[in-house]
Amino acid sequence: MSLEITFLGTGSAFPSPARGASALVLRREGQCWLFDCGEGTQTQLMRSHLRAARITKIFITHLHGDHIFGLPGLLCTLSLQSSPDAKAPVDIYGPLGLRSFLWRSLELSHTQLLFPYTVHELVPTPDQCPPEEFKDFSSWDVGEGVPRGPPGRVVHLDPGEESYLLVEDEQLEVRAFRLFHRVPSFGFVLEEKPRPGKLNVQKLKELGVPPGPLYGKLKSGATIVLEDGAAVSPRDVLEPPVPGRKVCVLGDCSAPLGEAAVRLCRRADLLVHEATLGDGLRDTARQRGHSTPGTAAELARRCRARRLVLTHFSQRYRPAGDGDGEVAELRRQAEAVLDGQEVTLAEDFMTIEIPLRK
Repeated sequence: MSLEITFLGTGSAFPSPARGASALVLRREGQCWLFDCGEGTQTQLMRSHLRAARITKIFITHLHGDHIFGLPGLLCTLSLQSSPDAKAPVDIYGPLGLRSFLWRSLELSHTQLLFPYTVHELVPTPDQCPPEEFKDFSSWDVGEGVPRGPPGRVVHLDPGEESYLLVEDEQLEVRAFRLFHRVPSFGFVLEEKPRPGKLNVQKLKELGVPPGPLYGKLKSGATIVLEDGAAVSPRDVLEPPVPGRKVCVLGDCSAPLGEAAVRLCRRADLLVHEATLGDGLRDTARQRGHSTPGTAAELARRCRARRLVLTHFSQRYRPAGDGDGEVAELRRQAEAVLDGQEVTLAEDFMTIEIPLRK
């Protein structure tokens, strides 16, 4: 079962010839999930090996323009390229206000999408940004007497879990947690549920279980009864379950709020964290609500993440392939905190595969 992420934009503030604005795609079992959609994302998709038509879910970390200005245009292009029954519905998750932004953009441009989409809004808390920057969008578009666009849930913080449950099925779970930025920002955690362990063939033979359909029933978790009346349960013949993979994508932030990020991202296979400025500009980064390589690495160390990937670089840092030595220094700053553990600097169109755990 393949699981990989592809970076479409790794720059901050605005798209440039060297780095696109924030966007990455997680691909799993043929589906594509898009995280953030800065200006120019659809062009980056066309330049990549990915198919935009495969996008079924979109996650927006926060409402700054370099993370959302590409979204209305992408939806329009997806509509133009699809027939009414061909495009799968799209679920969009993001902070409160996202529904209004999309509805107004599409309404003012006289756009009618040929596929259904749903917007699920996360209600932020006032402590996610400076008090003077917090805006309550809950009353927007209320009482004007006209339809307000797409349906969807309004998701509140679960106080006990300190997180927002967004997606859950038999295979995986997606949660969001709070970050501190100049506007409310969120991180997302996708975690696969444990897979059943392998069947112990030797034990099956000893118990007299004949090869065939009974093996499949045991593998699926069902207890079987043999011809002699003996019952065999899965725990008798299955090895321990295999942990699922975990991918964490954080939006812009100077720090997470509370301990939810550390708990939810613990032992993540991949932790994607912004590092807008180098450690030498730590005070400037903090004032602007951003992180440095050292800040990101400290969270990765606390989470015991298996791999840290830095992204969202200031446009002053050109890709390493352009001969920029400054961006390589960002890697060294993060690795110093992680005692030499390898850190990856994201570049546009870089793809990272997350292998199955053993």
